Amino acid sequence: MKTKTKSITKNSEIMKKQIFKLFMAVIAVSLVLTSCEKNPVADIPDDSILPEQFGVDIPDAISFAEPRFKSEAKAVQPVNGNLIYSHLANFINVGEGGADIVSDIITGIAIYNINQPMVFSFTGDDDGRVKNLEVVADSYFEGEMWEFELSITDAESEVNEDGGMALQIFWNRNPREGIAILKPYNIDRDNSAEFAEAVFRIDYSETGERGYDAHMLVAIAGLPVLDPLENPYSMSTLKMFVGKRGNVVDVYGNSDHPNATFFNSDSGFNWAFVASGDDQLNIGVAEVGLPASYLDEPSREVLLGTYSVRNVFTEQIYEVWPNISQESVDVYLLNTTAPGFFNNSGFVQGGESPSDDYTLLVDRLPSLSPYNPKEVAELTINFKY
Repeated sequence: MKTKTKSITKNSEIMKKQIFKLFMAVIAVSLVLTSCEKNPVADIPDDSILPEQFGVDIPDAISFAEPRFKSEAKAVQPVNGNLIYSHLANFINVGEGGADIVSDIITGIAIYNINQPMVFSFTGDDDGRVKNLEVVADSYFEGEMWEFELSITDAESEVNEDGGMALQIFWNRNPREGIAILKPYNIDRDNSAEFAEAVFRIDYSETGERGYDAHMLVAIAGLPVLDPLENPYSMSTLKMFVGKRGNVVDVYGNSDHPNATFFNSDSGFNWAFVASGDDQLNIGVAEVGLPASYLDEPSREVLLGTYSVRNVFTEQIYEVWPNISQESVDVYLLNTTAPGFFNNSGFVQGGESPSDDYTLLVDRLPSLSPYNPKEVAELTINFKY
């Protein structure tokens, strides 16, 4: 009996270490993204043509960059829903951070009183390099005529293959909508070296065509995939939709982790997720699936059902430890039962709703679906040249 107990304990510790590695990797990505953000230096003048808003805020309950596990986490059985769902909140935070960078840059260049088409150069605050800025009216991009286009390039890099493109924004003022494409490396060489190939895109709209007061689509490609021996959980791409109507914010999408492993030798997983949060109550509900990176499948039932965290973990655990007891597995995976519930302190529980406050959010989840994992894994983002 003692031998069996010791074996189960050892297995749990191994599983716990696997997920802890993933958790630390996500935190690292979030910290690098934060270092890329610019602090707002001015309010946008009243006569500016720059868009005043270019992103949707996500409730903290489902978007945060720091761990929320304090002393109480030590009493929880190893690797329950706390860690898994917190990875989700970190991935969402990475996407939200991309939109924040664009908004901060818009606010930062507001000091140049951009109130009409113009061309000028300025020196980057962080890297001290000359940047060229151009604003033109009536720009055609992706089948649509936009009221304005703003482009910023790193002057010395304009001869490079990427044209030195740092930022492009296409936008209309009424109703407010636009597309922003950002390459952090050309904005700030000093703090973005690790992101040399990364490109962000944010599509933002207040036109209401999807039934939301405002929505945004965040896409990130070219994130650095590190040596799997050092960090097997690097995120390479992300695609995420965020829509807000009243106090409710819906989020769905995927992040791709080409070297991720859990318990067996399988590698390459997609974090497929849907979530809904209440901005006023600061609560949220989410479902997560772990399909293979290159699974060519758009079905919600498959991505969040067949490949639910619980199903994927259960299959792999029994493959590696075929003699482990059902009781141990059930306890270990207790909080992986979907959906997961959150409040302003983080993860609350999985499966059963903590209160009626969550009813509206739970009812919204079935209408939300992640993207096709293969399409996200192969995601590319291009500027207009």
